[in-house]
Amino acid sequence: MDVRLLAATDDPEEVICRAARNDYMSAFNPELSLAETMEGVDGDGMAEKKATLIGHLMDHGHFGPFEHVQATFAVKNMSRSCMAQITRHRHVSFDVQSMRYVSFDDVDPADVDEGEFVVTPPAVTDPNWVGRNQSDGPVDEEARERRETVFRESVQRSVEDYQELLDLGMAPEDARFVLPIGTGVNVVMSMNARMLMHVADMRAAADAQWEIRQMTEQMLDLAREWSPTTFDHYEDAMKNRKNRLAP
Repeated sequence: MDVRLLAATDDPEEVICRAARNDYMSAFNPELSLAETMEGVDGDGMAEKKATLIGHLMDHGHFGPFEHVQATFAVKNMSRSCMAQITRHRHVSFDVQSMRYVSFDDVDPADVDEGEFVVTPPAVTDPNWVGRNQSDGPVDEEARERRETVFRESVQRSVEDYQELLDLGMAPEDARFVLPIGTGVNVVMSMNARMLMHVADMRAAADAQWEIRQMTEQMLDLAREWSPTTFDHYEDAMKNRKNRLAP
């Protein structure tokens, strides 16, 4: 999986601070400089003042100002299983590569055997991997090899069957029914900073499914580059807690 920041609000932390300070000012905020807006906030310089205000907002559950800044992420090769989880977040906007209008007739089944097109769970190759709700623990190498054989053969067969159905004149929207839930698609999704933190609360948690957890961690890494004060504070003071971030 490859996650990239496609677009995002410029100067997000200035927007957050202006929005928050607007609540307590009689003046019209756009007519003030940022320095005037931040008068009275503790800190020797603007960076410290922003850190003070943003930390205060987050520590006291004042999350409204974080809804004014938005990030758009592009995700390559997200499984349909992962997509079913992330699209439960109703305040995130999605565009998903269509398996109705895009036919994957050029996919080489031999490449599928090497892990292309269908996402491969860690348990296929790691005998020590233990997933949630798994009845048994780690397995021996013989069992792991058999796991991998069954998985690879099943996936390759489903792709071959899909392509044969296309060759037999079936529409992609119908032929896709034979493809596994691990089939990867490309997704674009947008959310505001508050929603991203809420998604992280749910999907970067230790009990989250491995793929969506990896995706969310990549999104948080990009978010820290985009809005470092906000997401550094989230990482240090709020992550791995069930915060009241849901809109």
